Amino acid sequence: MCEGGINTGQMKLAVAMVNDSLALSQQWLEQLHHLADHGNRAATSADLAQVTVMLGEAREKLEGAVEKLHLTDSSDVSVERL
Repeated sequence: MCEGGINTGQMKLAVAMVNDSLALSQQWLEQLHHLADHGNRAATSADLAQVTVMLGEAREKLEGAVEKLHLTDSSDVSVERL
């Protein structure tokens, strides 16, 4: 893979798998946030809410990274044998 560049199809699939994993984690954390909130654990609830937001931001970055895979001009690509 390194010698001939990257396979953007494989890269997209790998990023999508990570994004799906983060989405599931985000859902679980949202549920934990609500449980902590209903259990009068304000500090825990606030931290879990912040982590949920951070995962959302990370997922946005992943989506941006996938979009940028298309923007690469082949003239910008160089192959270096190690």
